[in-house]
Amino acid sequence: MKYLDEYRDPVLARRLLAELRATATRPWAIMEVCGGQTHTLVRQGIDELLPAGIRMIHGPGCPVCVTPLEMIDRAVEIAARPEVVFTSYGDMLRVPGSRGDLLGVKARGGDVRVVYSPLDAVAVARDNPDREVVFFAVGFETTAPANAMAVLHAARTGVGNFSVLVSHVLVPPAMTAVLDAPGNRVQGFLAAGHVCAVMGWAEYEPIAARYRVPIVVTGFEPLDLLEGILMTVRQLESGRAAVENQYARAVRRSGNTAAREAIRRVFRVGDRNWRGIGTIPASGLCLAPEFAAHDAQRRFGTSADGSVETTECIAGAILRGTAEPTDCPAYGARCTPRTPLGAPMVSAEGTCAAYYTAGRRRLPLEGAR
Repeated sequence: MKYLDEYRDPVLARRLLAELRATATRPWAIMEVCGGQTHTLVRQGIDELLPAGIRMIHGPGCPVCVTPLEMIDRAVEIAARPEVVFTSYGDMLRVPGSRGDLLGVKARGGDVRVVYSPLDAVAVARDNPDREVVFFAVGFETTAPANAMAVLHAARTGVGNFSVLVSHVLVPPAMTAVLDAPGNRVQGFLAAGHVCAVMGWAEYEPIAARYRVPIVVTGFEPLDLLEGILMTVRQLESGRAAVENQYARAVRRSGNTAAREAIRRVFRVGDRNWRGIGTIPASGLCLAPEFAAHDAQRRFGTSADGSVETTECIAGAILRGTAEPTDCPAYGARCTPRTPLGAPMVSAEGTCAAYYTAGRRRLPLEGAR
């Protein structure tokens, strides 16, 4: 298939690896921001094939994983109400909150439904005018345009029983938070290609200039990632720090102007709490005041008092790139995809799930039998 097989060519992969070995003269630490990129790196074993000294740090690029605990608790509270039909993408149903998950609500008789588009949720609301239909609007800039269009469509067609529980986060503030963190080791970034397909890459240019870090917009196939890493290493070796675009077949500097306009109309930027990371200023989206009637949090008056993370899960350190799943004592034992303790083991883009699916296990302690 075009743009699939040709970006998995083993001959070209070996050439890119050889060029990387010839280019890198010192150790470098590069963070891939997107969880989809993490899965390709780990599943294909690319991170283990890189030249010695080039280390990939897995970033907080899984939107399911960084959805804060209190937001999961709000979703569970709303979904348990008898008048509510709660709709969501499937990977959110098993994310644990402090008082259970959405799948548990469904098992207890709650009307929790998986949809494939927020517009499907608007259709459910239109067809069930006696019910309150809520859509869990989670994600980075990638999913924000579709969620914005759902709100616009509901407002325009008078579907007043439709609302959204918004937990959108933004990539550039997360990158600056990583760079500002004490002990930061990141020297370059692979930016998420699908986010940049929506937003473009102009907003990354001040970050590259201020922090003197190269940023390469990168796709998701093995050759995309190898070329993106090579482009980053070339900049690092030459002392440059610019934004470059590896994913030219899908991304332009200006992004998708129609999608950006939909986001601008429906949302406003505000502070947002990231699970395991904390509050990052101006790193999230919330509904604009003119769409307050479609804000589920306002409509149902939920609270998140008592939301406390389990101390057994080290998801925060994993999302910050300061630990790997195999550093966690629970990984592969008490925490598996069937019995997840934290969101990174639930999501299809979570780092823990990527490691587990690839068969990576914790090394036994020295001297252990």
